Parts: sequence; structure tokens; C-alpha cells
Amino acid sequence: MSNTTAVNFGYPRTLVAETDHWLVLVRPKQPTFGSLVLVCKEPVTAFSDVSPAGFADLQPVIGGIERLLRAAVDYAKINYLMLMMVDPDVHFHVIPRYEGERVHGGQAFPDAGWPGVPALASAVELGDEALLALTATLRDAWSAA
Repeated sequence: MSNTTAVNFGYPRTLVAETDHWLVLVRPKQPTFGSLVLVCKEPVTAFSDVSPAGFADLQPVIGGIERLLRAAVDYAKINYLMLMMVDPDVHFHVIPRYEGERVHGGQAFPDAGWPGVPALASAVELGDEALLALTATLRDAWSAA
């Protein structure tokens, strides 16, 4: 199952994990290393319209995201941004935060906004090969956890 928002963020190619109600995707533009998009699979455009089952399913997904990113990124803080200005379906941008930068695959990922708000415009845009490699790394780490 997919919706327009999931497709806009590369689903199914960027899929890290999936539950009955949520998709965890790698964000192709990385404001910080390990940035994800958490997309609701239900056909809803308002957070208040997520079903009780969808809300219940959110807690274990958040736990999985935080375990994954703590191990992969060693973040100091984590931001969940529900922006929904362009992509209409309920979703969160998950931005791990840290001082300095992280390096993956020879690419540096600074947290340009640290310690303030995330600098979304300063994102590292991953090429196709780097995006697929990061997705595979995070998917494998999720499965192993």
C-alpha cells in the first residue's frame, strides 16, 4: 500500500520498515545523517483522523526508529516535524540532531542548524546509489534489532 506522500519520498525503494499502519522511509534530502520520513498508510490528511489502531501502532514504530538512529547516528536529540505543506498525507520528518557532522560512504552530513531548528534547506541530496546504500544499511539494521 502506498499513498502520494510515500511515493514522493521514494517508496518502495526507500523503505526501511513497515507496520500495519506506518512506513519508515529514508529521506532523500538529508538535513542530518539518518533523516527519515514516517508516513501513515491510512488515507488521512489530518492527524486527528488517524485511527485508534494507527495511534497504537505509532508507539512501537517510534521505539524502533529511536533504537535504529541511536545506533546508526548516535544523535543527541531527535526532532519529529509534521510539516504537511506540500505532501498531504499524515507524515513526520524524523531528523536526528547532533553537534558537528557524521560521515557515511565518504559523504559528510553536518547538522547545519545545531543547536537551533533543523536547517532543512542545507540538506545533503543523496544520489541514487547513495540513497539505495543508506536505505539498505538502515533496513538491515532495523531487521537485526
